[in-house]
Amino acid sequence: VIDRSGLSAEDIKLVIPHQANLRIIDAIAKRLAVPNDRVFVNLHKYGNTSAAACAIALDEANRSGKFGKGDHIVLVAFGAGLTWAAAAVRW
Repeated sequence: VIDRSGLSAEDIKLVIPHQANLRIIDAIAKRLAVPNDRVFVNLHKYGNTSAAACAIALDEANRSGKFGKGDHIVLVAFGAGLTWAAAAVRW
């Protein structure tokens, strides 16, 4: 999704992944070549909130000032089997 959006890993202010477990979150960061300090994690607070995970994390990251107007954010979600989705968003 980063490449298809015409962006590079350096352009991404924050990655907001589905909050399933830290092993998968770390793998996403590595695969996207984004440093862990630019990956938002709130798994330790709420656990896996299923379909609401990305929306909850996006709201929390926004309210805590992790990104601002004009920043590029990547949302990454996945589900059962090989189901997944990602979106590059300019805030």
